[in-house]
Amino acid sequence: MTTTLDTIPWAGPVDLPLAGELDVQAACGLMHVHGRRFGRPTRLGLDYAAITAAELADTGATAVALARARGLALRAATTSVAQAALLAVAQYLAAAGTGRFEPGGPPFVSADGVAFELEALDAEVWRRFWAALDAHPPAVAQGWRPFQERFATATCPLPPDLTAATARTPIDVLENTARATGTTLVRVSGRAIDDLPPFTLTPLGPTAPLPAADLALPTAAPRTPPADLALPAQRGDRAGGELPLSGVLVVESCRRVQGPLAGHLLRLLGATVVRVEPPGGDPARGVPPLAGGTSARFLALNHGKSTVEIDLATVAGRLDLLDLLARADVFLHNWAPGKAAAWALRPADVARVRPGIVYAHASGWGDALGPNPPLGTDFVVQAHAGVPPSLMTLVDVFGGLVAAHGVVAGLLRRHRTGRGRSVASSLLSAASRLNARARGRCAAPLTVPVCTDLAALAHDPRFARALHRVPCPVPLSPWEFLR
Repeated sequence: MTTTLDTIPWAGPVDLPLAGELDVQAACGLMHVHGRRFGRPTRLGLDYAAITAAELADTGATAVALARARGLALRAATTSVAQAALLAVAQYLAAAGTGRFEPGGPPFVSADGVAFELEALDAEVWRRFWAALDAHPPAVAQGWRPFQERFATATCPLPPDLTAATARTPIDVLENTARATGTTLVRVSGRAIDDLPPFTLTPLGPTAPLPAADLALPTAAPRTPPADLALPAQRGDRAGGELPLSGVLVVESCRRVQGPLAGHLLRLLGATVVRVEPPGGDPARGVPPLAGGTSARFLALNHGKSTVEIDLATVAGRLDLLDLLARADVFLHNWAPGKAAAWALRPADVARVRPGIVYAHASGWGDALGPNPPLGTDFVVQAHAGVPPSLMTLVDVFGGLVAAHGVVAGLLRRHRTGRGRSVASSLLSAASRLNARARGRCAAPLTVPVCTDLAALAHDPRFARALHRVPCPVPLSPWEFLR
């Protein structure tokens, strides 16, 4: 199912005369956030808002098909390009009004003119790489924080000494240095990958009686909750009737953006979502800026979910997770390669305790780069896949949407066959989907002012029907369901 843009309105609930992609990027903050690295609002290199809206529309249509199969009187789902844009800037909007954003950032360039991206999630790995290039230690220390925070700020002003160190070093030496120090280095591709399916669905386990959520639409919690876990009411940030996934229980074990956003979208479709976090909670909860004592960026992806703390590093913790999954309809995780096998929590393992479950893994690379791929984060996947570069988390956000779409498609197949599904998606498959849908660009000229302040946007009455506070500003559900 592929939606064409001419069926999707530009503005939706946003009370502005938006007439094209440029208007949406300008009014809804995409130009502002993408342009932070350049020091001025800048158009993205692809029609990202329209592409995201088309994927939202396809997901909504699949959700309606599932709802109708379950006996819900839903006939259509609507969305808009502006709502897609607001979803894309949700984390930046939630943190609006804090900090200044200095321009700058990768990709890096080698002595022989090859552009590349780096990834290091550990400060010691970062130090070893630059030390091997004889970069000045104060510059290395100064550069770590903006590099680490670029996912949240969409800019990365690095000391000139670092970019100078790569500019005097040939690419083969840089690649050898990265391998020796445990750093991920990915060349910026000149060819766009656009031939991967967004997700794959594989039958899982024998045909089994449909779980309770598919047999009836409960009026209370979908099943007996785990001990000490209070499940929230079924809702999707908009009042009014059942939603396509009402009564569905999703267990999510995810960090960063892609996985939590997928769970967030499933909640907006009506599911009850329970996050599994380590003892003491996800460290991301405490990352500034805070809103009501919790990270604003964390709230943008996780408000409305329940939480249970389980130590998955222990056998007892993994048994607790299986107890929880025995009541679930969906298990969603974005664990590193090999983790599910090491923990004996592969799709078949989980299907033994919950026949009919939809088991979704949202990875970085899928199986495209073998069993031991490099770190699979947004910017290195952008580089490898040939996505027009941005320090916005474009692929993370689109990857979350693709993963959620895959789960809904898996639930629909389960309903029709009585058999569970293993759902595989990745940042790379999402990047391929972006590239495949990026052919052609909207030619409509810019006709509205460019947003340069997300805090002002959050208080603008023209956006009132698209946003709410939790307590930081976040978008409402991007879907309306027609009955």
